[in-house]
Amino acid sequence: MPETQNLTRRALLGTSLASLAPLPFLPDRARSATMGSMGHDDSQCAATGKGLVPPVPGPTRRLTIAWNESAVCTAAVPVAKAKGFFARYNIDVDYVNFAGATDQLLEALSTGKADGAPGMALRWLKPLQQGFDVKLVAGLHAGCMYLLAPPNGGIKQLADLRGKTVGVTDIGGPDRNFFSIRLKEAGIDPESDVQWRQYPADLLPVALQRGDVQAITDGDPFSYLQKRQFGLAEIDSNMRGEWAHIACCVIGLRGSLIRDEPAVAAAVTRAILDAGAWLACNPDEAGRIFKPYAAKASAEDIAQMIRIQGHHHQTLGSAFRDDIVRYADALKQIGVFRPSLDTSRYAQRVTQDLLAA
Repeated sequence: MPETQNLTRRALLGTSLASLAPLPFLPDRARSATMGSMGHDDSQCAATGKGLVPPVPGPTRRLTIAWNESAVCTAAVPVAKAKGFFARYNIDVDYVNFAGATDQLLEALSTGKADGAPGMALRWLKPLQQGFDVKLVAGLHAGCMYLLAPPNGGIKQLADLRGKTVGVTDIGGPDRNFFSIRLKEAGIDPESDVQWRQYPADLLPVALQRGDVQAITDGDPFSYLQKRQFGLAEIDSNMRGEWAHIACCVIGLRGSLIRDEPAVAAAVTRAILDAGAWLACNPDEAGRIFKPYAAKASAEDIAQMIRIQGHHHQTLGSAFRDDIVRYADALKQIGVFRPSLDTSRYAQRVTQDLLAA
């Protein structure tokens, strides 16, 4: 594996972000035909699945949801509370902002410090091999990761990254894994043909303009805002090709909740999916709801991010397990999972179908 290099915030701030002249602005191009065919209409405003879920009987059930409140891809969580989707199922939710290591989050779920969490499939799948008492119960949406580069920097497609360096916020993060998968699909070895360097999210454009990296990856709101501010071109994303139809973010619940209170587990899952379907068709109001959690983005910015992301795409049951198998097979190809892993058996072990019709 190529040597990775971390550049400290102090060293990078020797070149102030504020002093950098923006790269020439590049207007947003039309989305791919695949994405265009997935535009929002009335048929996409209902959550996936046919099974009816009744409200939790008895007193209102209080639950704790852990989430990364700065990530727009988790917008269904505050929307579910603000628009009464949790209340519809007789659930009241407390939030815990959690931006730490995935192992710590899964441990919090396993031990009952939290009852559930949204998260990125490519961040959770490897740690789940350790046997945490957590089940993935649904695919919440598709698409929220981007590979960006200067429009005049010579990188127009994935093949142009051979011999180049890519900046990421986490060497083991989901965007690093996803774009490694994409490079492998393009015939490029993501370990020997490309180098990866880690930076804080707000310093990725600094590293790009210094020439320390030739492309950067991240998710919203950072990618959307940096693309606009610095005139960056979108080289790739997980809203292209088959990946636009595969869940990017998932819902995970503690195993003991599923075993001991299956009705509660089904209700909270349905509430979050309902909220996700609603925000896909109401991005402007959803943007206003999420605005307090994204200080650097306007409500209008957030609404546009929601439109671009695949919040209309949700998966359950066998379709969701197929998504997990697809990811696990891809992770085998880039060396994250061992070649001998039975991905179908693995997907069966880490998923749970709570909303079978």
